[in-house]
Amino acid sequence: MSGKLDLDPVVVRRARRLAQKAGRPVVDLARSHTTMSVERAVLRLAGVTGADADGIPWVNRLVDAVVADVGLGHGAALPVFDALAREGLDDVTLLAQKAAAGSVRFEVPAGKAATAAKRASRRAVAAGIRRIDRRRAERDRLIKRHGDPAIGLGRGAASDAPSETDRKRPWIYIIVATGDIYEDIPQAQAAAREGADIIAVIRSTGQSLLDYVPEGATREGFAGTYATQENFRLMRAALDESSRELGRYIRLTNYASGLCMPEIATLAGLERLDMMLNDSMYGILFRDINPIRTFVDQRFSRQIHARAGIIINTGEDNYLTTADAVEAAHTVTVSQLLNEYFAHEAGLADWQLGLGHAFEINPDLPESFRLELAHALLARELFPDAPLKWMPPTKHMTGDVFRGNLLDGFFNLVGAMTGQGILLVGMMTEAVVTPWLSDRDIALQNVRYVLNAAGGLREDFVPAPGGFIQSRARQVLGEAVELLERIVDDGLLNAIADGTFGIMKRPADRGKGLDGVARHEADYYNPATEILEAAA
Repeated sequence: MSGKLDLDPVVVRRARRLAQKAGRPVVDLARSHTTMSVERAVLRLAGVTGADADGIPWVNRLVDAVVADVGLGHGAALPVFDALAREGLDDVTLLAQKAAAGSVRFEVPAGKAATAAKRASRRAVAAGIRRIDRRRAERDRLIKRHGDPAIGLGRGAASDAPSETDRKRPWIYIIVATGDIYEDIPQAQAAAREGADIIAVIRSTGQSLLDYVPEGATREGFAGTYATQENFRLMRAALDESSRELGRYIRLTNYASGLCMPEIATLAGLERLDMMLNDSMYGILFRDINPIRTFVDQRFSRQIHARAGIIINTGEDNYLTTADAVEAAHTVTVSQLLNEYFAHEAGLADWQLGLGHAFEINPDLPESFRLELAHALLARELFPDAPLKWMPPTKHMTGDVFRGNLLDGFFNLVGAMTGQGILLVGMMTEAVVTPWLSDRDIALQNVRYVLNAAGGLREDFVPAPGGFIQSRARQVLGEAVELLERIVDDGLLNAIADGTFGIMKRPADRGKGLDGVARHEADYYNPATEILEAAA
């Protein structure tokens, strides 16, 4: 698709340089701070499992005890593995249970004790990372065995890094969200039989604000199902059955966001999820989570995703549900450029960047379809090697299911014409009810018709030189550069505080989870970061 908009390469390079310049101070902040969830993720990699009788994970109890005795700024690894040696234990979960009972005290080791604790913690965490490595290799084998038709690969072929230029059609992405994992499973398998390539188990409303990850299989959730390790395991096993049945690998998506972003990312790696919602600013803007907490957590979570071979999905589509999709189009481009920079810095490759955007322009606006084409093609040309995640209309769905199905058809057509990589299936019942299986079937019929009838339009569609679409795309890119220049001058944290993205104002000294952030002390040690950055 490169060249269809005739973008000025000098302007494109300037946009990326500005995004890097705007993002670098935030990366420096993330590299010099830790959070409760980062430390809990480290200890999960080291083997802490299970929860107490009240459902609070032992890893929460353990980190809380460490913080009460020595604070957060040294990290959890050294105090925990020093205490393990002093107590004569070899089970870190048992240590957590003893700490919760008040029978263990933590201290920051020095000298030989610190060296021993560092060595033991690294060995334990490395074992956890090796489990993630094995799950990634398992995915590669299953893709090779079952095939991946969306990227033109049949049985006997596999690729961990599909080329966007070789893609035959988008991956078809559909959501299940009953609240009950045992109800989600048959719905997910039915959707796969009807043509879905990716199943997203949408997360229960409010889970992003829980500062712990629930334990076990769950059967109750509001507008979604809780993200837990056991729910991940159950759904992954079910979709593996569907992959064998259908002869194509079915991918699984969940959400690594909120106050437990690093832990959920870790559990996703351990249970071989394939994609995770993981946006650098979504939790800040739409859940009022502290900006510093979010940026620290997202960097660590993306390092895990990079190692696990997980594709991230970013959340720029959400900006257009609160701000006008035409006036704020450039903020989507700015966020995509920032997400790209943050992802690359954390070790993610282009094929793992499911950068988000959406079909959210008011359909009553004259030339709305041409504007959508311009915005979608701009994203495709700016990020030619990324499997862009194209989101369906939601804001202007009225409850008229016939109009909604038509809008979704237009959305699917833009996806085909501009070569989007991940096509989230729109529901004509959006804003009315949680979709029934029959609603999903009609929506998938819509997708199949458009892709079968017009999937090759990507080859033929070339905007008129100097015409409406090219001019609009250049205008949006120019506005994005102007905004990035202001962000570089004022600072990204200040831009977020001023309501630049999604019109949400989120100051850096406020928001949920700020009390769970600490600056690194001189002896801070994180064996997971050490291993992941050495490999990168």
